[in-house]
Amino acid sequence: MTLYSQPLIDAIAEAESLILAAPFIESEADLLEGLQYFAGCVAACTHVAFDYDRDHPFLHSGTGPFTKMGLDNPDTMYFGTRVQPGHEYVVTGRRGTTTDVSFQLLGGEYTDDNVPDSETAFDDRKLDISADGTFEWRFTPATPAQLVIREVYNDWSAQRGSFAIARTDTEGTAPPALTRELIEKRYAIAGKQLVQRVKTWLQFPKWFYDDLPVNTLTAPRLTPGGLATQYSSVGHFDLTPQQAIVITLPVTDAPYLGFQLGSLWYISLDYINHQTSLNGTQAQADPDGKIRIVVSDANPGVTNWVETLGHGKGYLQFRWQRVSRELTEADGPTLELVDIDKVAAVLPYYDSNKISEEGWRARIALRQKLIGERMVG
Repeated sequence: MTLYSQPLIDAIAEAESLILAAPFIESEADLLEGLQYFAGCVAACTHVAFDYDRDHPFLHSGTGPFTKMGLDNPDTMYFGTRVQPGHEYVVTGRRGTTTDVSFQLLGGEYTDDNVPDSETAFDDRKLDISADGTFEWRFTPATPAQLVIREVYNDWSAQRGSFAIARTDTEGTAPPALTRELIEKRYAIAGKQLVQRVKTWLQFPKWFYDDLPVNTLTAPRLTPGGLATQYSSVGHFDLTPQQAIVITLPVTDAPYLGFQLGSLWYISLDYINHQTSLNGTQAQADPDGKIRIVVSDANPGVTNWVETLGHGKGYLQFRWQRVSRELTEADGPTLELVDIDKVAAVLPYYDSNKISEEGWRARIALRQKLIGERMVG
């Protein structure tokens, strides 16, 4: 009996073997996290392959709380689709109250040997937005491209916007009925995309993170391949359960500031049920205009604790977006490695940084509530 799904079945086996062979797996927890991540990859690739028609585009969210990839930002909602050359497309929507909305056309796909060039990149300040928040953007790509829309929250309680896309020569029409050939093709595409997705994000950190000195952070720099108004600072950590990293940086004038941890699978940690990220609204600022973040496995009892969740190694990522000036080293973070029992001594405002068990539980409950309202569904 012919299995139409055989190409996908074969690809799942191949991709799972890549997960199982990842060189950084050191524990059962590392393996289980990888298998959980892999299941999200299968779901995302199947969704995109089967709920896609090249002549009738629809925006998909291929990255989210349960379909993670590419050190996904907990403060960002991602939408995208492929677009074909020589056809006019129209993106419509309504601007929410989120901090930033950006649009980017990538000349191809991320792969394990290629970072695609950005053909067009701008934020919503370039759009003519009506008084009611609605907007329209028309474009005709010259080459096959990938459209990516990012909606960024500096405050998780902000109102979500809306986005849609149509190809002007096919809007109002329907795609043809399903055929066996199309179903076979979609299973094959889902499988191919799955293997490539796993390979790509296993390779990506080797280019931009792994050669940096451990337990350091770079000065702010323009995000590679991103918008001209986005800066980032990156690093990777290696901590024992008895150690902590104390990061200090000035309160920024950038509309968006975000910090997060990532695992060696190059994905965000659980940011719903744990505080593994902080943004400009969530982070507590000290009276001297500085933000001090403690990264550790053990609970230091402070508001700006960012939890490693048992990860001894992983990635550190800062982002500043919608900036109106060049960021320099003075705008960036400094990092100090200390024993966990020395955290209080190196925090100059420790008494005002402390948080009770009830206060911490309230912070987590708020994260769960706002993610449920904002990102899921």
